[in-house]
Amino acid sequence: MALDALPAEFIGTLSARTNDVARPMIKGGPFGTKVVATVTGGSFVGPKINASAAEGVAAGDWLTIMADGSFSLDVRFSLQTDDGADLYVTYTGFGKRNEEGGADIRTAPRFETGDERYAWLNDLFCVAVGKTTPEGVEYDIYAI
Repeated sequence: MALDALPAEFIGTLSARTNDVARPMIKGGPFGTKVVATVTGGSFVGPKINASAAEGVAAGDWLTIMADGSFSLDVRFSLQTDDGADLYVTYTGFGKRNEEGGADIRTAPRFETGDERYAWLNDLFCVAVGKTTPEGVEYDIYAI
């Protein structure tokens, strides 16, 4: 059965500040250059959710930059909703530099929570379309 388009539901926009802290870089390794981008703040806002980065909880993006300038991501991020639920999101993905000097990014976020009010997040398979921003990164996340 072929689909003309994948059915998708907009879940929200995830923004993360990653440009506030110096990024350690391990250049020229056998699998590319490794960069650690610390997440210092962020938010996840959508029709059924309003959350921000959990204060004081480690969060980061472990990037691998390839010789052609493209890069892969490995992200772990904790959030807390405005009504007190704790969420955990992880994602991998890839990015490429664009003509504007930033980067276009594609990821596959996975959410986890033990809070019954947000248990619907646990069952989602998501994709995200994102870009770099002056503060860090921003993604529009869709469940498919």
